[in-house]
Amino acid sequence: MASYAAMIMSTHLSLVPALLCILAMGAFTSARASDDQQPVGMFDQHGDIGAVGSPGSAAYDRDSQEYLLSGSGTNMWGDHDECQFVWKKVKGDFIVQASAEFLGAGTGPHRKMGIIVRASLDPKSPHVSAVFHGNGLAALQYRKATGAVTEEIHVGPEGSNILQLERSGKTFTMGAAKLGDTFSTQGFDTIDLPDEVYVGIYICAHNNTAVEKGVFKNVRLIRPAKTTFVPYRDYIGSQIEILDVTTGVRRTIYGAADSLQAPNWTPDGSRLVYNHNGKMFSLELSTLKSSPIDTGAQVHCNNDHALSFDGKMLGISSGSPSIVYTLPIEGGVPRQITPIGPSYFHGWSPDGKSLLFTGARSGEFDIYRVAAEGGPEVRLTTAKGLDDGSEYTPDGKTIFFNSERTGKMQVWRMNADGSDQTQVTSDEYNNWFPHVSPDGKKVLFISFPPEIPAGDHPFYKRVYLRWVPIEGGKPSVAAYLYGGQGSINVNSWAPDSNQIAFVSNSDPL
Repeated sequence: MASYAAMIMSTHLSLVPALLCILAMGAFTSARASDDQQPVGMFDQHGDIGAVGSPGSAAYDRDSQEYLLSGSGTNMWGDHDECQFVWKKVKGDFIVQASAEFLGAGTGPHRKMGIIVRASLDPKSPHVSAVFHGNGLAALQYRKATGAVTEEIHVGPEGSNILQLERSGKTFTMGAAKLGDTFSTQGFDTIDLPDEVYVGIYICAHNNTAVEKGVFKNVRLIRPAKTTFVPYRDYIGSQIEILDVTTGVRRTIYGAADSLQAPNWTPDGSRLVYNHNGKMFSLELSTLKSSPIDTGAQVHCNNDHALSFDGKMLGISSGSPSIVYTLPIEGGVPRQITPIGPSYFHGWSPDGKSLLFTGARSGEFDIYRVAAEGGPEVRLTTAKGLDDGSEYTPDGKTIFFNSERTGKMQVWRMNADGSDQTQVTSDEYNNWFPHVSPDGKKVLFISFPPEIPAGDHPFYKRVYLRWVPIEGGKPSVAAYLYGGQGSINVNSWAPDSNQIAFVSNSDPL
C-alpha cells in the first residue's frame, strides 16, 4: 500500500491536514496578505479582512498540527468585519471543528477567534461564525445580508472553546463545549449563503492598535457521507489519528480514500494493527509504512480483532458468517477456534489461555468464553438483547462489555466467571466497545447520539470518544469526531495508558 502522503500528492484529496502542509518539518512560516499566497495547512490562502491597523499572519506547525494566527482589527460586528482570515473555498455540506486558545493576557475581553463561513472576502459579506471571546463567551454570530447588522446567539457555558460549525443544506448548526463536556448546540436556518463559500478560521483583536495571537488545535474540515450512502457498500475516506486522552490533542498520522478500521496498538508501542478491505495490516509508527499481515485464506476479516497481552498472537474474525481464528502476529495459517458463527472476537485473557467473543446463538447475541486452543463455549451473559464488546481487565479478574438490556446501549462489567453483572454508565447516549487502559485505571468507549437505535453502531455519525475511571463515574469526552463503525471497535490504548489510536472519516472536499 502506498503511503497516504504519496496518495495525497497524486490525487489532491485534502483529507489530512498534517500531510498537506508545505512547511519544513517542525518550523513555522507565515505570509502577509500582500505576499504571494501559499497554502496554510489544509487551507488554500490567508489574509486580512477589512482595514486592520496592523497586518496579520498565519502559520501551520507540521509536528504539532496547530495553526498560529495573529491579527488586528476593530471588531467582527456591526455592518463589517476586520480580522485575519485563513480559508478554503468549499461547496455543499461540511463540518468544521477546532479548539481555540488565546496566547497571552490580551488587551480586552471581546477579542475573538473562531470558525467562520463567508459568502465573500468583502468586509461586509454575509457570514455565519462560531466564536470564542477573550472573556470565555461562546456564540453563534451571523450577518444575514451584505452590510446588515451582525446578530448573535450565546451557545454553551463560559469557557466553551471547543467549537464545531456544520452546514447541512441551508441549515447551520454550532456546537460549543469545554473539554470533557458534550456539545451545547444551536441551529440557524434563516440565512441564504451561496453553495460555494469561504470556510476557515480567524482572529480579531477588537482593538485596531493591538495585535492578538491565538492557536487553533484539532482543526478538522470534514465532508460528511452523502445522504444516498449505503452502509457496507459505499465508503468515504479514513484517517488514523492518535489522541492524548487527558488533553484532547489529536494528530492525524495516516489515511486512505476508503475504509481503514479498528487500530490495535502493539504492546511495545511500535506499531498499529488495523483492517482494510478485508485484510490485516501493520503500520510502523516510526516510518508510517504499512505492510500486509498474512492471514492465509482468511481475506474477509472484519473489524473485530485483538492482540494478545504479550503481543505475540492476533485473534481475528473472518468470513460470512464470521468465525474466530488465531495466528501469530507476524502472520501465518489461521487456526479456527469457533466451529460455528456468527462469532465476533473481542479479547484475550492476560495469560493468553482464554478468548472472549460475541456469539449469535438461537437468535440471541451473548458473550462467550472459549479456550485459546479451542473447545466448548462457555456462555457468560444470558440477558435479553445484544451483549457485545467484551474485554478483560489487565489483572484478568473483570470483564467489561456493552449491553442494551436496560434500553440504551450502556457499559457493563462482570467478574471473569460471568457473575455480578453491574451497569457502569447510565445516560442518554448509546455507549459501545469499552476498552480498559493497560494500567487498569481508565475505560474508554464510543458514544453514539440518542437517536441511533441502541443495537446499532453505524458508520459516519457525529460521535464522542468518552472515558470513565475504572471504578466508574461521570463520563468525560476525550474527542469530538465524525466516525462510528470502525473507529474504536478494538482496544487501541497505547502502552503508556495516555494515548489511543482511532479512525475518523471524511469524504474528499
